[in-house]
Amino acid sequence: MRAGASRERAPRYTSAMANPNPATANTVRPPIAKRIAPLFALGPFLAPYRRAIALAVIALIVAASATLAFPVAGRMAIDHGFTASTTANAGRYFLGLMAVMVLLGLASASRFYLVTWIGERVVADIRARVYSHILSLSPVFFETTRTGEVLSRLAADTTLVQTVVGSSASLALRSIVMSIGAIVLMAITSPKLTGLAFVSVPILLGLIMVMGRRVRGLSRTAQDRLAETSALAGETINAIQTVQAYTHETADRARYRGAVEGAFDSAIRRTRMRAFMTAIVIIVGGACLVGVLWVGRSDLVAQRLTAGQFTQFIIYAFLLGGSVGALTEIWGDLQRAAGATERLLEILNTAPAVRAPPQPAAFPARVEGRVSFQDVDFTYPSRPDHLALHEFNLHVEPGEAIALVGPSGAGKSTVFQLLQRFYDPTAGAIHIDGISIATLAPEQLRAHIAVVAQEPVMFAGSITDNIRYGRLDASESEIHAAAQAAAADEFIGRLPEGYNTLLGERGTTLSVGQRQRIAIARAILRDAAVLLLDEATSALDAENEHLVQVGLANLMAGSSGRGRTTLVIAHRLATIQRLRRIVVMNQGRIVAEGNHGELVRAGGLYARLAALQFDESRALMD
Repeated sequence: MRAGASRERAPRYTSAMANPNPATANTVRPPIAKRIAPLFALGPFLAPYRRAIALAVIALIVAASATLAFPVAGRMAIDHGFTASTTANAGRYFLGLMAVMVLLGLASASRFYLVTWIGERVVADIRARVYSHILSLSPVFFETTRTGEVLSRLAADTTLVQTVVGSSASLALRSIVMSIGAIVLMAITSPKLTGLAFVSVPILLGLIMVMGRRVRGLSRTAQDRLAETSALAGETINAIQTVQAYTHETADRARYRGAVEGAFDSAIRRTRMRAFMTAIVIIVGGACLVGVLWVGRSDLVAQRLTAGQFTQFIIYAFLLGGSVGALTEIWGDLQRAAGATERLLEILNTAPAVRAPPQPAAFPARVEGRVSFQDVDFTYPSRPDHLALHEFNLHVEPGEAIALVGPSGAGKSTVFQLLQRFYDPTAGAIHIDGISIATLAPEQLRAHIAVVAQEPVMFAGSITDNIRYGRLDASESEIHAAAQAAAADEFIGRLPEGYNTLLGERGTTLSVGQRQRIAIARAILRDAAVLLLDEATSALDAENEHLVQVGLANLMAGSSGRGRTTLVIAHRLATIQRLRRIVVMNQGRIVAEGNHGELVRAGGLYARLAALQFDESRALMD
């Protein structure tokens, strides 16, 4: 949309809109299952890789079993491998210990590879799914959500999910298996010491639950702050020339620095809580371990335990403590990933405002391009009380070219938005060749419409790539023919790499006129029945305007020579005087129609606009 149409846009998204009262956002704590419930939504992404998951679980169980078997093998090596009576058979105890280590190494390597592969694969699928869904969303989503925030969810949030799927989930299962195994084997080795060790378990679990709640809230806040920094950076980088032209670098550096510091503070608060939780768990667990060692020493001195049994018990105690400690870390990761998954689900659960009907209609083999608006009313979702179009009726015959003229906010851009079905009318209907566009799949409708915007969009690729954007199956000869028809071939031939010249992001290496001609070539290549022009020459000098007008004339003529159905949003009235039909709009209605001479003679809005523009032009020439 042009600047003049900005009044029709919705307000931008802010974190306050998503959470109007951050101070009380975490007052009511849901049950544990609900706090990590978003992670269950990953199930459909994991399901295709059940076999790999099963193999990873098997490798994990084998590795955990080997770890649990290590103290037993060590006890036997200590109790039997160092005594004179078993010297002849001592080797088998050490070979058994070595076999356990080999099994542990192979199983651990297999587990690491499999869970990492699963994590990378699932996150790649999630990113592709989220990106695909984003492309299907209607413009209203992008008018209320900043691009940088969406990119943050695609990058940072999916990375957190990858941490859980590709590491934390496996470590959590391993820690649970190790904890259960260590408890059982500790109880077998010494029930008395096991009971003493378990004094700290309820305390540790309580600390994990209580502090984990706080970690999750801080994790969500930290991710929101990170998204804000991405949004701010994307906004300024996309407008870097404006930023530099208005010498706004210092102010924007300060804004970004403030956003970065906010993200840093949020991350540090989360880290501080996790560090405090880790310290408490280690101290409480360590105190319990010291008590166990003291009592165990008494049993060892009294020969109620052998040295090997005592060593075995201590190793299991360390394994249990390490597993519980790992679970505290993993719980924090799960909390963070649950918040990240929740943010991704917000996108995936956002339904497109415009979608294909269950059984879409189809255009005939040849689309003529007859356009009809019938009693159309429309209000933008952000301004439901303001009619952008009201009782709007417009009929354009195949091959006819008309211009839409009017002040800013008259509804001209809204006509283009509705015709491409970026929005659906509040009332009334729009037809092409007698078929209601509401009955068509949006992709099929838009395949028969070509657009040349006032500010053409270029992509970071070659000139060939940018022209071929109009039709992906186009051959090189068709691309060159389109460029020649758009009067773009003459400057492309002067470039060092010709059609293979890379344009860079947004095509900043080209002039406005050159970008406009590539956009026209793209539209020519599309060969659509309906053409929408948003005054493609308003920002050009005389020479470039002439070349662009040549390209536009070829574009409007069409490949068949019968002419395309063309709607032009006109800002400069001088460029549309030759058109036979000019539609004058004001406040969402058509107030007059006719050619230039008829409208000037009739007076009214068009005559006033013409007088202002032509008088101003004469004054500048004088």
